[in-house]
Amino acid sequence: MVWSSALPSFLASMVEFVKALTIVLVVGVTINWKSSLLGAAAATLTLAALVAIFGSTLVLFIPIEVLRLVIGIILVLFGMQWLKKALLRYSGLKALHDEAAIYEEEMRELKARGEIDPGKFNGFGFLTSYKSVLLEGLEVAFIVITFGATAATNKIDGIWSATEGALLACLVVVVLGLVIRGPLTKIPENTLKFIVGIMLVVFGTFWAGEGLGIEWPYEDLFLLVLVAFNLALSGVIVWWLKPHGAAQKKLKSQAGGI
Repeated sequence: MVWSSALPSFLASMVEFVKALTIVLVVGVTINWKSSLLGAAAATLTLAALVAIFGSTLVLFIPIEVLRLVIGIILVLFGMQWLKKALLRYSGLKALHDEAAIYEEEMRELKARGEIDPGKFNGFGFLTSYKSVLLEGLEVAFIVITFGATAATNKIDGIWSATEGALLACLVVVVLGLVIRGPLTKIPENTLKFIVGIMLVVFGTFWAGEGLGIEWPYEDLFLLVLVAFNLALSGVIVWWLKPHGAAQKKLKSQAGGI
């Protein structure tokens, strides 16, 4: 197994599967499990086809150097978006993501549609589940293809390892969902997003550098240096922003008391 493909794929996929499972649970509880699970299964088949088609295209026609440069830049930009949100939440400038609140809001919206027969297939429930799994799964497919095709010289081995990481993440989230039978509030999503953001930026920087012909000192071990640098920089940013977050919270508190 190529761990540089499997591990980041596992962590990033965990975040997306948590989001998708929240909606699947809502549809199952408020409409029926038949419609919810059929929608999720249909979306999974669609995603499998996309990965097979686009994964094969990447493997057969695009040189590894070009792929690493282009995808490295994309991953840095993508990772910076995740890091921005995570750091704003850690500093108090943005509210923490609340899966329980999302779960309750989705339940209210579905119940507002009126009485639903729990024993019949429901098209709205099917499409809701399908849409959520498909949209979140597309990000998983992107992660699997990019990490798999760029982390190893042998693209096929890399894609297979990334796929294993994503499948393991799916299994973990589904098992947790079956155990707790509710929104996955026990998983610290903001922490996951922060870790994944760091990994996306680190691997993106590393691969983009390789695509430009940079020879990193100590080869793959230099990834640890990039991780340490990004963690330190993130810590400094949170430390710098926290007073602003506290001031914003104080202003809101004063406004609410008026």
